Amino acid sequence: MDLPVERLREWFLKTKRELPWRLSPTPYQVWVSEVMLQQTQVAVVVPYYKRWMSQFPDVKTLAEAKIEIVLKFWEGLGYYSRAHNLHEGAKKIMTSYGGKIPSTSSELLKIKGIGAYTSAAILSFAFKQKKLPLDGNVMRVLSRYFLIEEDICKPSIHRLLIERGEGLLPVFEPWTISEALIELGALVCQKKPKCQKCPLQKECLAHRYLRQTDLPIKRKPPRVTLLHRNVAVITDGLSVLLQKGGIKGKALTDLYEFLYIEGECLPAQIFCSQLEEKLKLQLNYQCSLTHQEYTFTRFRVKLYPHLFKAETLKKFKCYQWEAINDLPFSSGHRRILGNVYPFHFKNWDFGCTKAQFLK
Repeated sequence: MDLPVERLREWFLKTKRELPWRLSPTPYQVWVSEVMLQQTQVAVVVPYYKRWMSQFPDVKTLAEAKIEIVLKFWEGLGYYSRAHNLHEGAKKIMTSYGGKIPSTSSELLKIKGIGAYTSAAILSFAFKQKKLPLDGNVMRVLSRYFLIEEDICKPSIHRLLIERGEGLLPVFEPWTISEALIELGALVCQKKPKCQKCPLQKECLAHRYLRQTDLPIKRKPPRVTLLHRNVAVITDGLSVLLQKGGIKGKALTDLYEFLYIEGECLPAQIFCSQLEEKLKLQLNYQCSLTHQEYTFTRFRVKLYPHLFKAETLKKFKCYQWEAINDLPFSSGHRRILGNVYPFHFKNWDFGCTKAQFLK
């Protein structure tokens, strides 16, 4: 079954989105953009990508950066293991490949965080090889185009899609068609397909047999686990107590968070008593802060923050308010931080100006 290549190419050249990583894609730019695009929408990625490239324009700069700085520029994108893997991967490229990203799949797969899809994307878009990056968009297009009525998450079906998809790629500029298939899945062949706009409509078997809304078939995602946390913002006016976080794994372990106690939302008095017992510290309860919620991989986290004042925090490792905004925070705790300072700016001397804190 042949693909109407020229029709698809013409559609792509007329319709494609202007994205910063498409201008003159280098292996590094493709690598970074594809990692950022995992589990994240294009519109969200664009400003992060631009900031990242401004700070880490090449592999060497990224490899030499401190992980705290890397995470700071990733802050808000979520799935922080991606940032860790980029950092570790850059160091591997510097030590094992002389700073040059390899141009073979076997070598790319040795780099932490680079899997089959990212490898194929780098080889296709940067090295112009005949490879098909098989993401969710392309799987959706191909499963409908070929009327594949099996679970696309099965390894055997995954291999079949790659085999059939790469068989469709032309000798001339195959990378354009690879990118066109991705774009087609993103803009037209969506969960609710816009078949009337599709350049492959005539040849698509799912459309022919009115099965397009039934495909692709895939197993249900894992259930989301809900976590509840009572969060304590404890300050003596000049500094604040922080800890490095982590949720049942290592993805958030280099991000900063306020102290918390697991469990459903506690009454302020009980929460205060538990903190005093745990920290051996007398606290003065100030107020409740706006509840926050954020997601992390398969977890949904609800935060119930409260503000406490302590006479002194000298026996603890603390952080000055004027420096705290430069630290990388998990997204929920970053929002708590944004709520704390403006609310109490007039009441306490935090050792810095409002403009410095909110920079």
